[in-house]
Amino acid sequence: MIEVSDKIITYLGSLFGEESAKKYAEFIKSDPSTYIRINPFKSAPLPLEIRLRKNYDITVEPVGNVPGMFKVLNGRDKIGKTVEHITGDYYIQGLSSALPPLMLSPSPEDKVLDLCAAPGSKTTQLGELMSNRGTLIANEISLDRVKMLVYNLDRMNTMNAGVLHYKGEILSKIYDNYFDKILVDAPCSGLGIIQKKGEVNNWWSLERAQKLGDMQLRLLIAAVKMLKTGGEIVYSTCTLTPEENEFIIDKVLEKYPVELSEIEIPIKSIPAFTEYGGRDLNPGISKAKRIIPWETDTDGFFIAKLKKTDGLLSPEKLNLKTGRLKLIPFDDREIRPLLENLARHFGLGEEALSKYSYMIKNTDIFFVNSNWHDNNLSEFERIGTRFGVIGRNGQITLHTQAAQILSGDISRRVFELEGTDEVKKYLEGGILKKSGVEQGQCAVKYKGSVIGTGVVTANGLKSRFPRARRTQEIIY
Repeated sequence: MIEVSDKIITYLGSLFGEESAKKYAEFIKSDPSTYIRINPFKSAPLPLEIRLRKNYDITVEPVGNVPGMFKVLNGRDKIGKTVEHITGDYYIQGLSSALPPLMLSPSPEDKVLDLCAAPGSKTTQLGELMSNRGTLIANEISLDRVKMLVYNLDRMNTMNAGVLHYKGEILSKIYDNYFDKILVDAPCSGLGIIQKKGEVNNWWSLERAQKLGDMQLRLLIAAVKMLKTGGEIVYSTCTLTPEENEFIIDKVLEKYPVELSEIEIPIKSIPAFTEYGGRDLNPGISKAKRIIPWETDTDGFFIAKLKKTDGLLSPEKLNLKTGRLKLIPFDDREIRPLLENLARHFGLGEEALSKYSYMIKNTDIFFVNSNWHDNNLSEFERIGTRFGVIGRNGQITLHTQAAQILSGDISRRVFELEGTDEVKKYLEGGILKKSGVEQGQCAVKYKGSVIGTGVVTANGLKSRFPRARRTQEIIY
């Protein structure tokens, strides 16, 4: 059980009143509710909520007015250990966390930046809102967190994202008046998530929040510079402090050509403060919203939407490295013969492969939706996701990611797993003893869904499920 520190109680009392501070102290003693976001690009014979109940005795219910979100009613201890979780049928995500992407509301035609992207909950959601089309760029400063971001982009089959590893403040020296929409989900002091992360209680201080505010301001200013005139930014944090929220917005409104837009939050929220600590703020800040955790059974959040009204002087550009990387279409003579051979092997139609662009790096092939575009390919840690590897025989070995994405079009060489023993062995990277099965690479299905690839030899089916996912605990 978490006990809120006296300094936090005192601070919250000054902010919301003593009664509200007491409610928060009681709220965080309870177990946090768990929510999931369903991946709309995954298909199966049965709806996910039925499969969860039937296979794992997990029950969920939809959250009204928040598309794709479900609250876990029973089985919270199991929700992160299912086959469907590891194969990306859903993402465990806080309800409040799902709201900033909805407020940004990107379209498939947009160029979108997620400035502080890891671990990828909002990035993958942005990709879904864009129907896996358009150009989505996900930036993350921490290299360890980049790995986590890429893992989740792969798991959720996000097909329109390129990953950058930069200080967010520096990106405005690469992109100038470039993006249609930007999400700035800024690093913060976490005062809204103590119920889930009790360690916040140990290190939180107003001084630390104010220091973080300096960084948050730099990030938001950089976003304004990168945004096209007429474009939109959503600024969000999972903290409750005006020092990291209203004060940041007020400073940007004072010096930069932006204005706040009205937003309608689909769960209970209150208008942002326009006065705090004897300081009068821009009255337009009331259009921003604060989600109070003890009133909504979810994390505390602050969300503001800004529109850029005029241009800015272009900043000095960085000298970027040059490279030979290029995205090539399906019909490019360098890759088309390889793709045609693969298509014949798996019974794929041309239309299944022609809607993507491809990148060859040594023997690895990556693919991304065909209307993804950026001029700085050599700056990216990753573009799209893995398609396959070119073998010594000149043939492509299809990757699990690609098999999942192309699952609806694969009509040949499909191996159907039978029972929990077989899927357990497959997900652990083992060999299934089978006879009478055509040898060669194949797509692997379980309960009607393609979950990966394998290769059939005289010894049986050898799993090619990615090593990075084999370490997770799974229930069957």
